[in-house]
Amino acid sequence: MKITYWSDFACPYCYIGNTRLKRAVEDLDLDVEFDMRAFELDQNAPMDVTSTTVERFGVKYGLSKEDAKKQVSQISELGKAEGIDFKYETTLYTNTRDAHRLMKLAESKNDPELVENLANMLFDAYFTKNLKLADREVLLDIGMKAGLKDEEITEVLDSDMYNSLVESDETIALSSGIHAVPFYLFDSKYSIPGALSYEDFKSVLSQIIAESEVDEEKDADSCVNGVCRI
Repeated sequence: MKITYWSDFACPYCYIGNTRLKRAVEDLDLDVEFDMRAFELDQNAPMDVTSTTVERFGVKYGLSKEDAKKQVSQISELGKAEGIDFKYETTLYTNTRDAHRLMKLAESKNDPELVENLANMLFDAYFTKNLKLADREVLLDIGMKAGLKDEEITEVLDSDMYNSLVESDETIALSSGIHAVPFYLFDSKYSIPGALSYEDFKSVLSQIIAESEVDEEKDADSCVNGVCRI
């Protein structure tokens, strides 16, 4: 099974949803190829911190400071329920373009473990360690710990390498009607917008497997003795 998903490292529901989905995949013992696509929640986000998470959340959804803080806290509790030391209120919101470009570098290595490690470290850096993902030294440190080389990370950060791939991911998303993340596409046929619960992800995966097995049986039955029925 191939799961393509659009995500941003500054998106709390992306981190939570991805954690739930991968736990469901592991518990069902599925052979899955993950294909992460870039999606910046704000392409014009600043390179340095200009507001708190609660302030930004309140403005975005038209909430009072108290209500915004309450909702931010509730989202953190969802993350903690997944075993993440989730600290959403104190996140340092900055531009994520370079983080996505770093991910494209990792993907160019055709090493799923490297990609998985880097994705986890970038999410952890933002939501657990509360680091700035636009910070060059932060990205250099994370990239090297994930398994990338110092010189290749520096080459990317000193240039516009992989910009076109990030922009292509976002263009495909928007042309497909995807305006929010996370967004999941299973085997290019089944789409799921949003972070489902662990139980719902497990149910969806089980249903897709069952339907695939039925389709395979139909294909096998359609060709007998050298003749294939339409």
